[in-house]
Amino acid sequence: MNRLSLSILGLVAAGLFSHTAVAGPGAHGPNGEHLDAPAAAGATGLARLPDGSVNVPKLAQRRMAIRTLVARAGDHPLTVELNGRVGIDPNAGGRVQAPFAGRIEPGPKGLPVAGQRVEKGQVLLYVRPVAAAIERGNQQAQLVEIQTGRRLAEQRVKRLESLEGTVPQKEIEAARAELASFIGREKAVAGTVSGSEAVTAPASGVIATADALSGQIVEARDVLFDIIDPGRLMVEAATADPSLAARVESATLANIPGVELSFLGGGRSLRDGALPLNFRASTRDAALAVGQPVTVVARLREVVKGIAVPAEAVVRNPSNEPIVWIKSGAERFVAQPVETRPLDATRVVVVKGLGADNRVVVSGAALINQIR
Repeated sequence: MNRLSLSILGLVAAGLFSHTAVAGPGAHGPNGEHLDAPAAAGATGLARLPDGSVNVPKLAQRRMAIRTLVARAGDHPLTVELNGRVGIDPNAGGRVQAPFAGRIEPGPKGLPVAGQRVEKGQVLLYVRPVAAAIERGNQQAQLVEIQTGRRLAEQRVKRLESLEGTVPQKEIEAARAELASFIGREKAVAGTVSGSEAVTAPASGVIATADALSGQIVEARDVLFDIIDPGRLMVEAATADPSLAARVESATLANIPGVELSFLGGGRSLRDGALPLNFRASTRDAALAVGQPVTVVARLREVVKGIAVPAEAVVRNPSNEPIVWIKSGAERFVAQPVETRPLDATRVVVVKGLGADNRVVVSGAALINQIR
């Protein structure tokens, strides 16, 4: 066979391959897709089919890290979601307030700042008393009067002690007591005029808030520092159901793993139309801030029948309805509307819309939901 014959055979073969690679007009695949449509850019094969399902090729499934789980029905504890807020544990933190009106002076290690760790009994700052001009003048006049009386008492004690044996002992003791009284009064009044008082930390922990500057004038009971133990905090939730406190078994924080909540009890007095429920939060590797709003998932003693799935398996469709994606074929996924209840910080219970033995997408559902 000569070179010209080989060239002709090559062209014929190329034409045959080109005819088999392009489907005829109106051809449909097993799932109803149009095979004569132009290939998508990148040839990934990702497509939303006319019936609302999604086609995801195996290679794309591996790249998207899609994982599925066979649904199993069972009994799960009934849970409720409560709005809560993080607070200071009164047994593991404290609040530092100004004892009286005065001027702030730094402590031996300077003024602490937020985030700094302090120890119980550590001197944080000094408060030097301040007063009006008339009040200060009265205090100074009183101090001078006391100092004069002290000097006279000292002279009297020396004179009586030199005459010991000739004067009654009770007069000497009375003079000494009077001198001690003047010394104590002088020390007390001098402290209000020119002295300062040390303010110490009531507990060991970390400074959560700091509102003190050198030279700042503060009033009595002004809050200067809040000290917390990051590993021990309080969470206060609110409920309108007075019977809920007797039904709570345990609790977790939604979307915040690593926090253990211990139920302490519920109040018996309404606050803003709701009853407070108190939990002690013990954190391992999670970070909570005082005043942070949280969602408490309270587990009750009642049980509910349903299918437990990871919370990330539940997504929203364009109508904002909760759905899960079910794998109905090797490369086909179908959206299924469901009704869920929270189970813990990472899982929910599907109570309606999902049957047992369905293969539910538990990882990568959000990526499938974005395919258009």
